[in-house]
Amino acid sequence: MKLKKKISWLMRTVQRSLFPHLDEHLPFPMTGQEKRLIKILEIAQVEKYVPKSVATQRFGRKIKEREAIARSYIAKAVYKYPHTRSLVHALRTTPNLRSICGFARCKDVPSEATFSRAFAEFAASGLGNRVHDAQVKEHMSRELVGHISRDSTAIEGREKPARKPKKLNVQKKKGRPAKGEERAPVPAKRLDVQFRQALGESLAELPTACDRGVKRNAKGFAEAWDGFKLHVDVNDCGLPISAILTSASLHDSQTAIPLMKMTSQKVTYCYDLMDAAYDARQIWKASRELGHVPIIDMNPRNKDFAPMAPHEAARYNERSAAERFNSSLKDSFGGRNVMVKGATKVFQHLMFGVVALFADQLLKLTGG
Repeated sequence: MKLKKKISWLMRTVQRSLFPHLDEHLPFPMTGQEKRLIKILEIAQVEKYVPKSVATQRFGRKIKEREAIARSYIAKAVYKYPHTRSLVHALRTTPNLRSICGFARCKDVPSEATFSRAFAEFAASGLGNRVHDAQVKEHMSRELVGHISRDSTAIEGREKPARKPKKLNVQKKKGRPAKGEERAPVPAKRLDVQFRQALGESLAELPTACDRGVKRNAKGFAEAWDGFKLHVDVNDCGLPISAILTSASLHDSQTAIPLMKMTSQKVTYCYDLMDAAYDARQIWKASRELGHVPIIDMNPRNKDFAPMAPHEAARYNERSAAERFNSSLKDSFGGRNVMVKGATKVFQHLMFGVVALFADQLLKLTGG
């Protein structure tokens, strides 16, 4: 079943069966935003992926409550609530929202502390990543994708940036080594080893501590921030396929090869579209060896600089899908309201937004 038909069928089922049922049992008529949230939750199915551990049952944290909390965090992204306190208040004062998320009565809504503990569990188990991977597999694994747009965006943190260790200035000896002299081997650059590394190994080597980053904006001015950087692969329909969170200071090029590998495992696609920050010999080579056509804006400082061919320039101009995704995640799905600390929790917060945005974009594409 084609993607559009599949989503259209699901939305017709929701409108014919679920909406009339909810209209009958909810205390107030549903608003347009509530109907949108229901559709997003039906596509995301986040409750299916909530970890069901023995410890969860032993300490009285019922699975149904955890599932409702997970649905509530998707609602938090959709409604752009700035923090958990706002979410809990909304659940206690808005009967429709409370029922949609899975809490029968006001007194069933847990405390803010319980929500925070559940969020920590979700982050530790990688809930957001698993839900997103399932979305991509369900809706995109059998589709041929024209191109992938690769980009990053600044994520401001709520913690003090980590201090960078001081580099020891070891003076290199010039010339050839003397007979019998042993010199320490020059460490390989990250880009030189990433392609032959296992994906998990490459990801583990990427720094994730909160630190200071600098990036040039669209007008060419340098902007600095303390926090992290979210790196994303977005397909030609504006759907996020892969995401990585790193330290703010990490150069974009360092995540290109891991992102290529991640995305290649999930979908079949033809072109890699990247800006001049990714103009490196190793990235061009990796894209080709993975069976893709790299279209990368060449850095003017590169001595081999040459303008793109007209057909490449036309395709490259569609790279703005990644920039639109980044703006939408920040402006409409909570990407600017990062109130948690630590890379694992920050990534989980962002992934709830990514999951909601993926579902919302599917609805726009199919007219749902």
